[in-house]
Amino acid sequence: MQKQWKLIASPPEDKIDELCQILNVNPLVSTLLLQREIGNFEDAKSFFRPSLNDLHDPFLMADMDKAVSRIQDAIEEGQKILIYGDYDVDGTTSVALMFSFLREIVSEELLHFYIPDRYAEGYGISMQGVDFAHENNCQLIIALDCGITAHAQVDYATSKGIDFIICDHHLPKETLPKAIAVLDHKRSDCHYPYKELTGCGIGFKLVQALSSKLGIPFENIHPLLDLVAISTCCDIVPLTGENRVLVHFGMLILNDNPRTGLRSFVELSGKKGRFNVTDLVFTIGPRINAAGRIEHGKRAVELLLANTELESAGWTHILEANNTDRKELDQQTSIEALGLVEELGIQNKMSTVLFQPHWHKGVIGIVASRLIEQYYRPTIMLTESKGKAVGSARSIKGFDIHEAIGKCDDLLEQYGGHQFAAGLTMPLENVDQFVQKFEAVVRQTIDKSLLIPSLDVNVEIDLDEINPKFWNLIKQFAPFGPENMKPVFMTRNVKDAQWSKKVGDGTHLKLDVMQDKNPNIRMGGIAFGFGELESRIKSKESFDIAYTIEENVWQEQISLQLMIKDIRFNPS
Repeated sequence: MQKQWKLIASPPEDKIDELCQILNVNPLVSTLLLQREIGNFEDAKSFFRPSLNDLHDPFLMADMDKAVSRIQDAIEEGQKILIYGDYDVDGTTSVALMFSFLREIVSEELLHFYIPDRYAEGYGISMQGVDFAHENNCQLIIALDCGITAHAQVDYATSKGIDFIICDHHLPKETLPKAIAVLDHKRSDCHYPYKELTGCGIGFKLVQALSSKLGIPFENIHPLLDLVAISTCCDIVPLTGENRVLVHFGMLILNDNPRTGLRSFVELSGKKGRFNVTDLVFTIGPRINAAGRIEHGKRAVELLLANTELESAGWTHILEANNTDRKELDQQTSIEALGLVEELGIQNKMSTVLFQPHWHKGVIGIVASRLIEQYYRPTIMLTESKGKAVGSARSIKGFDIHEAIGKCDDLLEQYGGHQFAAGLTMPLENVDQFVQKFEAVVRQTIDKSLLIPSLDVNVEIDLDEINPKFWNLIKQFAPFGPENMKPVFMTRNVKDAQWSKKVGDGTHLKLDVMQDKNPNIRMGGIAFGFGELESRIKSKESFDIAYTIEENVWQEQISLQLMIKDIRFNPS
């Protein structure tokens, strides 16, 4: 698919030179740091050497003192506590974190956890969950990664003598639920310095505050950071500031001493070397999510709380089976959806909206993202559930799909989400009309240039600038993620050095490239999905490449290779 290459503006030369002198680095590294708004020694020190001392005081968060006080009362009075969380990675890791902490303080008989059924209850606090708390004589519910809009559910709990503490990271509405405490750094009256924590991150701040009040050393809660790291990476939040610190130390725990429930996942992955953010997002995250998509999210919590290898192995087997089922459903639905686009001849429309009543609700969001990879259009996948059409929407960069769906609200029963992803429900008889209206809305409002995917390029370099010393600095920019992505480099006028060829099933390309200006320097690379360019590249035609740099481990030998993002041939 054609991409627009956008070279990120280079910082002023005087700023580059100044940072070079301060840090004793070359201009390329200085440029990359300034693009990340790191312009002095202290910022660079925090960036390259994360410290737990950089974590903010949890009591800076609004209502933290109220939350701690209420939990202390529950502990002292021996009250039963229900820990409630969503069915995705953030929710299940949040519940596992809070349960793990509290079971070291109170009898496990006083603790319950609750994950709503994705299909029977849906997202967020459910009345069934409140009923579960009441039936089990719980006097306090700690809700994590949800609850910020649960006004009716909190009122219902109050009527049954149950208090609520909400730990959420989603945007609140004008009024807050009448809970004992609402921890959400996005509250307009909350002055907590960092605003990008996940639900699990908020949960950890509550644990941090409780520990300080109960006289528990920070070292005792440090092992919980593996769960925060998984949550932060898989929820695709910015890897800046406090998140960067939490992920850095959480990854150390995950790699050096993973909890019992995760050890089997690590072994099962077959990963050689240390886990990174990408491994969490594409290896551990999908397996945790698969429980809620296929069976029930509580299975993931059981795994994360496992105390023995035998218990862990049992839950791992279940989640692995769930993930296998999820992949098969995902693959089959993707094949059907791609075929339907061709059959209906809608590949040239401004949007993609597809409906099949038999599609599995748990995978339509994943498939919507896959369709965007193929056609790059705002996309909605619809299926039937409980006599209604329900859907998952995914957007492209720069287009607010939530706002576009809102312009069709006369056809909907409910919808929600944000700029890049949303969910919606409508009567079945409205589907055809919705497809037409949504296409009209997109056609009228979208900037046509957005329909060509863009590729942000950090800097232009030559191949001879890629060496182990340069790479050793670049890899210290990790952990990589939103707002701290792997640097994308561009090199102009490369040619096949001799050994470029198709690999795999023939759809991928292994590159062997050089530049005329320095033919003695050759670099290898892998270009997934570019196999069709083999003959043109072998013809010795020059081309430009955009790529990230990776370590390639082969038979215990480490070398650098280029991970190709795009190939652009020069006009003749």
